[in-house]
Amino acid sequence: MSKYLLTGLETERLRFRKLERTDFETWLPFHQEPLSTEFWIGLPEDPVEACQHWFDKAFHRYDNDLGGMNVLIHKETNEFIGQCGLLIQTVDGIKELEVGYSMLPKYWRQGYATEAAQKCKAFAIENNLATSLISIINVDNIPSQKVAINNGMHLDKTTIFNENPSHIFRIQL
Repeated sequence: MSKYLLTGLETERLRFRKLERTDFETWLPFHQEPLSTEFWIGLPEDPVEACQHWFDKAFHRYDNDLGGMNVLIHKETNEFIGQCGLLIQTVDGIKELEVGYSMLPKYWRQGYATEAAQKCKAFAIENNLATSLISIINVDNIPSQKVAINNGMHLDKTTIFNENPSHIFRIQL
């Protein structure tokens, strides 16, 4: 198992587990909501194709120890509410450890992304995984920027990442 995955860990409201191929239909609504991906250039326009791209990338990460998103399960309702994890990224030629997060639309603005991102940060610190963590966020994606700030990060720089104008939020560990 990857040293970057939080499988089996919990927060106050959430339980972390690996993404499974059978989660496809549950995650598809993320790609069907235009606001979910409005800030990201270069994704397939067809929601099914975009979801498949997400899954292919996730399993590639798992198989190659490049970190990965964890499924977030609500502990009380057992519902799949989103994904969050530690991802190896290369930004401006530098290998970095990113905290990435995406919630299903019906769970937006309820604090789940912040709760999960804070757990990822704590996990990275406890396991001495990096000297700093980043979050790569489109310059126009204010809700995700607020999550990064709530996770103790600050705006470090603005760059182009995968053809997208992106803010790089960072926290030193």
